[in-house]
Amino acid sequence: MLPFEIRAAVTGDEEQMLHVARHLNSVNLPNDKDAIHEIVSASHRSFTGEIKDPRLRQYVFVIIDKTVDRIVGTSMIIAQLGRKEAPYIFYDVLDEERYAATIDKHFYHTCLRIGYSFEGPTEIGGLVIMPDYRRTDRLGTMISYVRFLYMSMHRNLFQQEVLAELMPPLEPDGTSHLWEALGRRFTGLSYAEADRLSKKNKEFIRGLFPEGVIYATLLSEEAQKVIGKTGLQTRGVEKLLRRIGFRYAHRVDPFDGGPHYTARMDEISLIADTRRTRADRPFSPVSADRKALVAVEIPEEPFIRVVLAAIRDDGPRGVAVENDAWEALALHHSSPVVILPLE
Repeated sequence: MLPFEIRAAVTGDEEQMLHVARHLNSVNLPNDKDAIHEIVSASHRSFTGEIKDPRLRQYVFVIIDKTVDRIVGTSMIIAQLGRKEAPYIFYDVLDEERYAATIDKHFYHTCLRIGYSFEGPTEIGGLVIMPDYRRTDRLGTMISYVRFLYMSMHRNLFQQEVLAELMPPLEPDGTSHLWEALGRRFTGLSYAEADRLSKKNKEFIRGLFPEGVIYATLLSEEAQKVIGKTGLQTRGVEKLLRRIGFRYAHRVDPFDGGPHYTARMDEISLIADTRRTRADRPFSPVSADRKALVAVEIPEEPFIRVVLAAIRDDGPRGVAVENDAWEALALHHSSPVVILPLE
């Protein structure tokens, strides 16, 4: 038996997902029971197509430890971040150079300028692995990569630009130095209060945050140091994103200064590497066989099932799939499958 399988989040997963969310508590996956119920519901209606406008959909994936039937990780695709009623909000990070010849003084300044997008990018987020499983081989790769596999399968449902927001360095109690130096002064809210409010209401940001250029030089040294920096807990994600085609967009989160990484759909190697084919036959794998994510779509819950399995290219006939995966996915000769080969 293969120990892990990825599927869509389905009704009944709420309690286990809430348990997972406690280890991140992000905007996309908050540690909040009502919010998790809304997220699971929206995901279900996205996979079924009940949400008619593809831009309003969000797709949640969970990875299951089959040995104990437990959700041990999640990831998410938000089809479009930024609409008229809820824009994508960010700070552009600008470099400015100043020189006064008469006194021979030369300065480089980092500047922040708030920006809005009402036709924003597709966002990948909600990536969490339970602490006890973080050292399990390829588990993080599986739940992260499944989003790109799905986007490749359904390119027409997503935007050409794809965004990943990374968490910056935060204090052990969750304090954001950038928020304390800037956001709190213009809203009168704590970081936690503003974070909770922003999940449903972004008007206060547009109404209260200053327009125009803000010189980071005027902020505390601690605040300056976190602008565009990746926190220790997400450096592995940053490395992965760079490897598959993402680059720092010189944009940051307006609350905490976390960096935004972007790539166009056709620049992302994992999307290019994903392909539709057919299952040809089962086989007994050896260590030299190549591994891949192997996916099947089904019209009812759980909508998609994905496992990590050994494959062999059988040319025009399709791919051979290792015995355990063949059985787990209930494949037969010529079953349609989607594969994403791994390095």
